[in-house]
Amino acid sequence: MSWPERVWYGDSIGAVLARAVLAPPSWLYCASAVLRDRLYDAGVLPSVDPVLPALAVGNLSVGGTGKTPVAAWATRRLLSHGARPAIVLRGYGADEPLVHQRLNPDALVIVGADRVRAVQLARAQGADCVVLDDAYQHRRIRRRENWLLVAAERWEPVQRCLPAGPLREPATGMARATLIVVTRKSAAHETAQRIAKQLASATAGTPLAIVHLVPNAIVNVRDGTTQSVHALRRARVMAVAAVGAPDAFFAQLRSAGAIVVHEAAFRDHRAYDAGDVAELVRRGREYDMVVCTLKDAVKLAPLWPREGPGLWYVSQGVEVEYGETALDTSLNTILAARASVPPTAGPAGPDSHDHGYRSSTADQ
Repeated sequence: MSWPERVWYGDSIGAVLARAVLAPPSWLYCASAVLRDRLYDAGVLPSVDPVLPALAVGNLSVGGTGKTPVAAWATRRLLSHGARPAIVLRGYGADEPLVHQRLNPDALVIVGADRVRAVQLARAQGADCVVLDDAYQHRRIRRRENWLLVAAERWEPVQRCLPAGPLREPATGMARATLIVVTRKSAAHETAQRIAKQLASATAGTPLAIVHLVPNAIVNVRDGTTQSVHALRRARVMAVAAVGAPDAFFAQLRSAGAIVVHEAAFRDHRAYDAGDVAELVRRGREYDMVVCTLKDAVKLAPLWPREGPGLWYVSQGVEVEYGETALDTSLNTILAARASVPPTAGPAGPDSHDHGYRSSTADQ
């Protein structure tokens, strides 16, 4: 557990004292988030209708809710119904665009700080709808559908805003959601159900879904060979994760039967360097395998030596356990809205660098 998480969730005397010290800036952060929200509601801060119907996927907290796999799943569903979706993201780290390209090679991936212009570029390249990854707080773009993700492993009815807690905005922000998705990796299904009931009571009728982010295979980073997750049973593993909630990933490996001997947890979006890899390789030789997330694999693979220990990533599946109708209804809203999108003259292609964004082809 990272030091911010120890402060946010810990019950030690040090954690309690740290939260007390951080309470005043936390109150100020909450107040500024509420004020910003009200200014958007009143139209004082401008928001625009994007040129393509948009589905936003995001959360109230900092990382660890499964935004990337859920956004990728939604994109695949849109593709399967004949849509031409683009995934648009801010791109805080180099990993997220690469992960989306790996999961959905048939979809455009557009990265840009100005997501209004990024959506315009997506349309110019032939997209007819967009999935906005990590955009719940990005209110400059109006969206047809707004998915709020809540991680069952981390949800508590009362949480604090940054820096004393993990929230980007107070829980009142849930009111903007058109659909709330409770995600779980290692938490029990009963826990997710209980949280869903709490959220249903708090949000007065917002549709709900529960999805299980389940490991369905492990993939060798070097040659792409795939094995069943059963290969993890009784294997002595060094687990590597630079994600929002590494503890949930480690617990997921243990639930699959792995003996996680060493946990190598890094800050989210870490840009691994040669020193990191040398240390991981050295430590990894002591175990049966080194296992990471796909988010880590896309960054480690170019640096991992051929003579190093086997490096595998977990391929995550999204299993809908509750609310499939609500999910389909939401996606159908996006599919139906495509009829209002005028045709373009054709894809602009990956060489349209004047926009300042990269397509999936240009990123490869």
